[in-house]
Amino acid sequence: MSYIAHLTNGFDMKLWERIKRIKIFRSVIYGVVGLFSYPGLALFNRIDIQGTENLEHLPKKNVLFVSNHQTYFGDVIAFVHIFCAVKWGKYNKLGIPYYLLNPFTNVYFVAAEETMNSNWLTRLFKLGGALTVKRTWRAEGQDVKRDRDVVDTQKIDKALKKSWVITFPQGTTKPFAPGRKGTAYIIKNNHPIVVPVVINGFWRAFTKKGLTFKKVGTPLTVRFKAPLEINYDAPVEEILEQVMDAIEQSKSFMLKGAHHQQ
Repeated sequence: MSYIAHLTNGFDMKLWERIKRIKIFRSVIYGVVGLFSYPGLALFNRIDIQGTENLEHLPKKNVLFVSNHQTYFGDVIAFVHIFCAVKWGKYNKLGIPYYLLNPFTNVYFVAAEETMNSNWLTRLFKLGGALTVKRTWRAEGQDVKRDRDVVDTQKIDKALKKSWVITFPQGTTKPFAPGRKGTAYIIKNNHPIVVPVVINGFWRAFTKKGLTFKKVGTPLTVRFKAPLEINYDAPVEEILEQVMDAIEQSKSFMLKGAHHQQ
């Protein structure tokens, strides 16, 4: 019986993977999630978007966005809003969200497997383009130590071949946490265009899950920088250091006291 259940579960996973690739399905998901999340970004708080001109001439695939991380979902949902707005020719602003009528769907985001099943909205958003991965250092609130899952890496490699991918190198919402080498390996193996993003204010405005308010009227900032010039032949440590400096989470930024988030 358990064998049959295993086969059924495998079939369901493959079916959902196929469905996730259907543009109209993802458009509906982004529309629903966008409508629920828009007030928190643009009505109850004040979002300041900078640098979207750096998105204008990007190719449709093999683009990796690297960002610091402040909530589980609020950050990436904000990115989706911005990408949709840019698709409609709205740079550095959201305005009225009519862009949700035909959202930008050519994007995936890396998320910890255990955080994507919190409630119906996150489960729905997961179907819209989550690349769920197992954390190598923490699971179910406990510190662990395990090797990178090759399947997780392959998911990201496969997504980059056809679309944009958003990842958070620190893998945690704690400011100035060290970056994980997995991001550097992805860069070294795929040679993507790497666009750094620096965010702030989300930790103050939203709870850690990023879906309920903590403080209304908070300034939110999302700043897209120009793509990095990367030596793909450099050691992973060097690539990671360049990424962490670009998202302003390196040791040098911590020592300077720049962009304190908590």
